[in-house]
Amino acid sequence: MKLFIAGSEGMVGSALVRRFANEPDLTLLRRARRELDLTSQPAVDAFFAAEKPEAVIVAAAKVGGILANRTYPAEFLSVNLAIAANTIGSARRHGVRRLLFLGSSCIYPKHAPQPMSEDCLLTGPLEPTNEAYAIAKIAGLKLAQFHRREHGVLFHSAMPTNLYGSGDNYHLEHSHVLPALLRKFHEARAAGRAEVTAWGTGTPRREFLHVDDLADACAFLLRTENPPDWINVGTGTDVTIRELTEMIAEATGFQGRIVWDASKPDGTPRKLLDVSRLSALGWRARISLRDGVARTYAGFLAEKTAGTLRQ
Repeated sequence: MKLFIAGSEGMVGSALVRRFANEPDLTLLRRARRELDLTSQPAVDAFFAAEKPEAVIVAAAKVGGILANRTYPAEFLSVNLAIAANTIGSARRHGVRRLLFLGSSCIYPKHAPQPMSEDCLLTGPLEPTNEAYAIAKIAGLKLAQFHRREHGVLFHSAMPTNLYGSGDNYHLEHSHVLPALLRKFHEARAAGRAEVTAWGTGTPRREFLHVDDLADACAFLLRTENPPDWINVGTGTDVTIRELTEMIAEATGFQGRIVWDASKPDGTPRKLLDVSRLSALGWRARISLRDGVARTYAGFLAEKTAGTLRQ
């Protein structure tokens, strides 16, 4: 079977490549961004017509942290809408049998009941700081759902919680909270600084899933005979941003003071996924947050030494 991983160069795509690389009877199709522009419908259509993949995982996305989402909302919405519409539409037109679209837990309302079940979708206003990205991911989820309903294709979606791991983006302003903190504490320790400033109050609670666990969940879902239209993927546990920050400081060896800048936004008070549906199907995350942070820091150091660090 030919499996096309859209976005194979990113953190999620790289994890998927690692997960599926040694699968028997499976041929991986990969295209770098410079080889295939997923925001171009003619280019995507030509690729599907030529390669004829039988299965697709849509892992491609324009992603970023709070600052990037607030600064470039039109770009986040337009790019991610185009990726979803082009890949899902071309897959249906060219006979793809199975498609898994990867979304995000930010599709759920800002004040959704915690933990958030799949039924929370479209029941309230979104978190304003990443509304554009969330709208694009909701559109992709609905496209997959409606193609399944209208055309009978097995297109479905997975909504992962906050992801981290090897190959992440460590930009101090445009990355997500965990990699940004990891780089900040690493550089503070290396420079011998006495303190590090962290954004917000540290009180919001977040759930974190190692990207290798997500890749394993994707493999599991692709083997599931009749999956739900969309399903949450997470650990089912969360920590405060303060606890995460202290864990990262410890992992990087930083022994100075942590100062909290309450003038910066906290974002959503809590984001915890209800993963009972996926657990009932038989899948659970295996990598603990502490172990995952240690692995990620080791990967950060290796990537930095090799000159491949995304920053």
